[in-house]
Amino acid sequence: MSLALDKPRQPRRPAARRSNGELYSWLFMRLSGLLLVVLVLGHLFIMNILDGGVHKINFGFVAGRWASPFWQFWDLAMLWLAQIHGGNGVRTVINDYARKDSTRFWLKMLLYVSMVLIVSLGTFVIFTFDPNISN
Repeated sequence: MSLALDKPRQPRRPAARRSNGELYSWLFMRLSGLLLVVLVLGHLFIMNILDGGVHKINFGFVAGRWASPFWQFWDLAMLWLAQIHGGNGVRTVINDYARKDSTRFWLKMLLYVSMVLIVSLGTFVIFTFDPNISN
């Protein structure tokens, strides 16, 4: 008579097929984090020290800044990197803590839809901003 025992610490879910998706996600988080540090600290330094502080920020300031393709690209890079970096982190938390497959699916769908909406709206605003708006 032999006893059949489960393997210790056997996962509840079957292991997924091995792919490099999580490796690329991990690598993206490190690289985007470094680039975001440079972009955000540069943004804070320029806005708060070189340009005279936040009390100068108004519609005219933003209009003048976004007249330059350099600043449009800078702000667009911050938007895209921050949104994708943050979304990837939230996706990891959802994968770690959502127990049911259906819950995990719907939470990730909500996350992806919100990411696409925010990135789309932000990109639209940056590229269609009209400094000559009339009252």
